Amino acid sequence: MRTDPRRARTRAAGRRNAETRGARAPERILAPPRPPLDAPSCDAAAVAHARDAAVEALLRSQQEPGWWKGELETNVTMDAEDLLLREFLGIRDAARTEAAARWIRRSQRSDGTWATFYEGPADLSVTVEAYVALRLAGDRPDDPHMAKAAEHVRSNGGLESTRVFTRLWLALFGLWPWEDLPALPPEVILLPSFAPANIYDFACWARQTVVALTVVGAHRPVRPLPFGLDELRTGVAKRPEVDLRTTAGRLVLVDRLLRRYERRPIQALRTLALRRAERWILRRQEADGCWGGIQPPWVYSLLALHLLGYPLEHPALAVGLAGLEGFSVRDGEEVRLEACQSPVWDTALAVIALADAGLEPPHPAVARAASWLVGQEVRVRGDWAVRRPHLEPSGWAFEFENDHYPDIDDAAEVLLALRRAYPAPPPAVAEAIERGRRWVVGMASADGGWAAFDADNTSTLVGQLPFCDFGEVTDPPSADVTAHVVEMLAKEPSLDPAEERALARGVDWLWRAQETDGSWFGRWGANYVYGTGAVVPALVAAGVAPTDSRLLAARAWLLAHQNDDGGWGEDLRSYVEKDWAGRGASTASQTAWALLALLALGDLGEATRAGVAYLVATQRADGTWDEPWFTGTGFPGDFYINYHLYRQVFPTGALGRFLAALDPTEGTR
Repeated sequence: MRTDPRRARTRAAGRRNAETRGARAPERILAPPRPPLDAPSCDAAAVAHARDAAVEALLRSQQEPGWWKGELETNVTMDAEDLLLREFLGIRDAARTEAAARWIRRSQRSDGTWATFYEGPADLSVTVEAYVALRLAGDRPDDPHMAKAAEHVRSNGGLESTRVFTRLWLALFGLWPWEDLPALPPEVILLPSFAPANIYDFACWARQTVVALTVVGAHRPVRPLPFGLDELRTGVAKRPEVDLRTTAGRLVLVDRLLRRYERRPIQALRTLALRRAERWILRRQEADGCWGGIQPPWVYSLLALHLLGYPLEHPALAVGLAGLEGFSVRDGEEVRLEACQSPVWDTALAVIALADAGLEPPHPAVARAASWLVGQEVRVRGDWAVRRPHLEPSGWAFEFENDHYPDIDDAAEVLLALRRAYPAPPPAVAEAIERGRRWVVGMASADGGWAAFDADNTSTLVGQLPFCDFGEVTDPPSADVTAHVVEMLAKEPSLDPAEERALARGVDWLWRAQETDGSWFGRWGANYVYGTGAVVPALVAAGVAPTDSRLLAARAWLLAHQNDDGGWGEDLRSYVEKDWAGRGASTASQTAWALLALLALGDLGEATRAGVAYLVATQRADGTWDEPWFTGTGFPGDFYINYHLYRQVFPTGALGRFLAALDPTEGTR
């Protein structure tokens, strides 16, 4: 029986652009022949050399305070919307524009399109937003690269078929009528937390975005650009069908009624809603100027406050705009914007990888990282307290600054890292570990699983709202997060009875979530390889015998999806096309995920050795790995991530665990 994570895949499949339909995975990804198992790249000395080189590369990238942070690469909508934001606020300058435009142009493919991930299918909305940004930069419609893009847009439905977010950006500049956008009145913030479709029914990332956009939509501003986009239009309007037998159809009818209300809102109610939204937004701005540490609520909150009358010199806007510079990656004459940053996540993963590779305390790098992690504990109440009001604050966030939204996944990995770094933790660290564990256990959902940020955030209504076509908008429990929590609890030296029950319920949840083919769906990483690579070690840590038939089914699935070069890979299209599950070009991170599962089962056979040989053979001279493919997930089917440190931490840990399995004395260095 599948649980909530399947919904992400189903909804994404229903929303994908027309040009992705019909894509099918090849029978087998072509790759170089598998290295012989007795090749030098697979013997213990060669593996140890690769592990040591990987460790040294990881240590070189540690920052002086103790943290690691790899670039978090996404797609060019981040850069396009950054230019559009600056244009709307009147602060766009030529230097920033051209630096971003260089990156956007270089990311364009030969057919004139842009995608949401490396070598992925063309994405209509991404292509439109990139096109508009290049028009801002001075590129002409008759330039060959622009003409190709426009032809693709027209042939795939034009502006009329883009997502709501894209059309909202167009509406800001008079390129799309506000009245043709789905309604999202600010009065939604007045709904109590028990009412259907209240803001806390949305996932935290969507909640922050929605509140800000209700303010923007209430003002309906228009600041015209010096050009139009007629070359991107088909002239064919898209009207949603109203089938009153379905919830989605009834919501379309509700949307039409709300649009009428928007023309003549009750002024007292509208004023109250806007004031409450204003306070809500201001209270959630972080110290570095961001909102939630991620791009969408950040830019829309800046727009909302600006439209509420805040001048650009106001501290909230000034620090918000300045903070965007810290998310800007400058590469020669190019600049690109990170959608988010992941120092806490990266540092926890790095500590675990180094410990697996033999760098146990008191190694100074591990000690410095662990000390920094302890200092990142969140000790204030965030939105999670709406559903868990009596839970003592704790947890860890993903980013440098995000006190309002610590996440369960980070907390679990940080606790695992701290246990590795402090075999006998001092009192202050022990107290942080205890608080963190209690917080994680208290954030379990009613079904026994864990989500990323909230508990019981499983509304089936909000995702069907006409406005919500921009990705996953709820945060149900997932196999990968639940697995990380189960592994963390299983490795704690002692648990109280309530924690023992939570661990048992988590194990049961994972069994219910297993796919019929033996794999697990990966919500936050690509995809079944990630899910399976997380769940198998967790279940073994929790005491499940490696010979359990369900774990052997997972092993069989991994072996069946190993590539001929010895590695593993999975294309992100597996979120919308099941034929892609477990299939794709081999990558270092995904190969490591598969190896972590096999090694947890005690498997040192041919497949495991071939996977290790793949990592050794593809390692660069400097101890790192190349990985242009995206293996991280933001919204299944819509938004993907290339975590630049994944290619380093997971192979480092996998090589270390392999050597320790061959010879336990190799487990320390």
